[in-house]
Amino acid sequence: MDKIAKLETFSTADVGFVRVTMEDGSQGWGQVSTYHSDITCLVLHRQVAPWVLGQDCTDLDDLLDLVTEREHKFPGSYLRRAMGGVDTAIWDMRGKRAGKPVAELLGGSAGPLRAYGSSMKRDITPAAEADRLKRLADAQGFDAFKIRVGAEVGRNQDEWPGRTEEIIPTMRAALPDAALLADANSCFTPTRAIEVGKMLEANGFCHYEEPCPYWELEQTKEVTEALEIDVTGGEQDCDLPTWRRMIDMRAVDIVQPDVMYLGGIARTLRVCRMAEAAGLPVTPHCANLSMVTLFTMHLLRAIPNAGKYLEFSIEGADYYPWQYDLFTEDPFTITDGQALVTEAPGWGVEISPEWLARASYQVSELA
Repeated sequence: MDKIAKLETFSTADVGFVRVTMEDGSQGWGQVSTYHSDITCLVLHRQVAPWVLGQDCTDLDDLLDLVTEREHKFPGSYLRRAMGGVDTAIWDMRGKRAGKPVAELLGGSAGPLRAYGSSMKRDITPAAEADRLKRLADAQGFDAFKIRVGAEVGRNQDEWPGRTEEIIPTMRAALPDAALLADANSCFTPTRAIEVGKMLEANGFCHYEEPCPYWELEQTKEVTEALEIDVTGGEQDCDLPTWRRMIDMRAVDIVQPDVMYLGGIARTLRVCRMAEAAGLPVTPHCANLSMVTLFTMHLLRAIPNAGKYLEFSIEGADYYPWQYDLFTEDPFTITDGQALVTEAPGWGVEISPEWLARASYQVSELA
């Protein structure tokens, strides 16, 4: 029996780390999803800890299903974000106990991963975006980039008039040999999404993310069927039956689960297996340099239907000031356009003691 004895959280509004302690004293570190992480940690202690403390976590899928069943009146994102903190801490504990990276526990290995530089900005002119992406290509060797089109959940509006029409050819002219990806963040109706998709195709883009409101699977499917470019999505979805429906109806060409939004590695592996059975690749969403990118790196080194690249945020302290000084050593170095999963046990990082000392602390443990 492998029973959970204690769950501790250390959180700010933006980041929340989880430490699990087993009955034998072994420990591991995980993370709840970023954004409103302090609320998510409260959910963890109130709605997850009561069902997992004292329980055997050998069958992690079954344990997480138990939480889902016991909290059946709360089927949404916060519960899954909290469950992910427990799941990822358990995987770290298992890796440290075995002396292996999580990727190896999942059936893969340490090693390099091709990364694409992921821009999060819309408040940037196409010319300025092109300049900074070219600098990154020269400095770090990226040969793939993702940019933003439309406005976030923009009801068919652009960030400013004409930006989408300008940025698409500007990127191709600036980066003639790069793989180019575009993210619409649920902006468009199908008609407008198809128009933008045709522009992307004409400029050699290869990936068109979340063109329509993500919850409207039929709209996304309409766009997918109308275009040659790969239409992608799924980052927001945390409900496994929704994932099954999305994949069965072929709403997208590439699935993009977020390990943290979905509820951890075990639940993400279920989606990966669904996609594999349908012949679909997996290019997960991981849009900041907290532990979510580490989780995704280990996952991609292990699954047979891994997509072409790892999403890697290129935003600095002006955009994500909270993603710095989280770890004792920076695990995110890009060399020749590649990230590296090391041989270090578990997730291969140590959380900064100084950061932990500043964070809000909560604990749940067996009486």
